[in-house]
Parts: sequence; C-alpha cells; structure tokens
Amino acid sequence: MNFRVLEQRHLENARSPFRVVQDNGREVEWVNRFLDRQRVRCVADSSLRGYAHDLLHFLRWWAGVNHSSEISEKAGAEDTLLDYIRFQTNQQPRPAAASINRRVGIAERAVRLAFPHAETSFVPGFQYGYWRPTPLGMGRPRPALSRLRVKTPKRVVMPLSADEVARFWASFRTSRDLAIVGLMLCDGLRCCEVLTLDRDDLLLSESQLRVRGKGDKARCLPLARETIQLLEHYLLLERPPDCGSPLFVGLKGRARGRRMTAAGLRSLFRHHRQITTVLKANPHRFRRTFATDMILGGVSLPALMQLMGHAKIETTLDYVQLTSQDVCQQYARAVAQQIRRIPPSQS
Repeated sequence: MNFRVLEQRHLENARSPFRVVQDNGREVEWVNRFLDRQRVRCVADSSLRGYAHDLLHFLRWWAGVNHSSEISEKAGAEDTLLDYIRFQTNQQPRPAAASINRRVGIAERAVRLAFPHAETSFVPGFQYGYWRPTPLGMGRPRPALSRLRVKTPKRVVMPLSADEVARFWASFRTSRDLAIVGLMLCDGLRCCEVLTLDRDDLLLSESQLRVRGKGDKARCLPLARETIQLLEHYLLLERPPDCGSPLFVGLKGRARGRRMTAAGLRSLFRHHRQITTVLKANPHRFRRTFATDMILGGVSLPALMQLMGHAKIETTLDYVQLTSQDVCQQYARAVAQQIRRIPPSQS
C-alpha cells in the first residue's frame, strides 16, 4: 500500500491544502485531521507541507510493519516510537538527529490527537514525563508531550570569509542577482523574505525596506547605499515592464516577468557555487555571515535580533560565531578605550 502527499488549493481556508492520500485517492483521516488542526492555528503553508511529509514517512513505516494504514493506541506507545527511531537510525544514509526528532515529535502529536484519552507508558531511564504549566499559572497543569528524542550534536556553522564572499560576489553578472545577494549579505534576509518582496516594499527615498518575515510579521530594515544602487539599476534597466507587484522576477524564457520561485533561487546559488568552488555559499550561510559581521561591527544583540526578525534573543545568539582571534581583537579594542579613561597616576 502506497501513500503520497497531494496539494489541493481549492479547499476551504479551515482545511490544510496538503493532504495525505492512498493510491486510490482515499484520504488518511487521522493524518489530515491533524493537518487541518494546524491550519486552524494559522501555521504557515511551508510548515504544513513539512508536517505532511513527516507524517507520510511515519505512515509508510507503520504500514510496512503492521500491513495496515489504520492506527491504534499502540502507535503512540513508547516501544513503537523506539522502533520508529531504530528504523531511522539504521537507514543509509542515516537521517540527521534533528530530522529524526522532528518526525517522532510530529507523529507523537498526531497520534495523541487521534487518541486523546490513551494511556501512555514511559520507558525508565530513556524517557520521562513532565507537566506543562498552564498560561498565567491558572488551572491544573497539563501533561506535555514525552521527551523520546535522540541526542542532537552541537553544530558549529562558521560564516563565510571575506575572500569567499568576494569570489562568490564576483561571479554574478546581473543587477537582480547582485541585489538578491546584497540583501542577504547586508540585511540578513531569508530566502522566503526575498522571494515575497513586492515593488511597493522598497522605500528607496527613505533608504528602507519593508519585509514580511515568519508568521507574517513585518519589520523595516535600513538599506545600504550600495544595495540601493543595485536595486535602482535593476528597476531601471533589467526588470521587465508590466510585471505586476513582485520585485524579483524572471528575466528570460517563459518565466520572464513572473515572480522568482524558490526552485529558481536554489538553482541560481547552485550554479554559482559550482563555478566559484565556494561550496558553502548558500542563502542561510549568508544570513549567518551577516549576523557575525554585524556583531564585529559593533551592533548590539538586541538590535541584531530586530534586524534578523527573531522573536527570542537566544535564536540570535545561535547565529553568531566568533573565532578566538575576533574575541581577542574586540578585547584589545575595549581595553584600549578603557585605558584612555584611567587618569594617569601621580607619583
């Protein structure tokens, strides 16, 4: 029995556009009920797509083991989830620990929604149950989801060096591509934020840019003079006329004048990684490079959090990677400033 994810945009707003169905077109009810609930919570479409594919992975494993797409309370038991983790860890290539944890967490939430009154047994020494306090401390605490997870190694993602940025930058030929890279490098924009920009979001006379980030949260960012010049050149000479509201559009072929897609942006970066041999140059690495450069330039963490559109300052800290040489240079600069304030000793 095979399953797949279908995208159906004609459904009402209260239903997820991503549906998990069988080969005969019959929907997998318990999976889609979970997706509909997340839709009602106003979860982004990209997250809904990820939830659907994570549950598709769990469903295929469950059907292969039990020869049925119908689940029972057993699906939420810890021994079942442990078997699901073992199955993933034995795969070649092995999925990342974060991917395993995400799949297990989503599957656990979906099964608990299907069986809200099911009893849960815990595995001593590997997993524990805990209580989640209610908002404002009112009412009885509720049992939270279990912590059946694998250990996630600490990742250290270093920013691009100045030489790598210069080599990658020099490979672009159009103002559109240079402006896209400039917005990622000088303003720390995410891929989705670049692709959803409209012409009206540019406030060039005020040297500002309106950005709609995650959760449709809007923020205004300052624009560097060099970025403004690239944007002006693109608007005057490269952007096709009468292409509507999208800012970045295709410049040739059948996609000319249409909003640039995520696949097109990935293809653009992949091509330039190959011709420059800067294999680490990707949009998210540029965002981390922006964060590190801002800290080295003297921007405070609260200001950087606002620039990057983070809700928590802990997230911003994860983006900043300083070498020991950077730390020593900042220390020396701070000490030099402090020494100037110390009055000379009188002997």
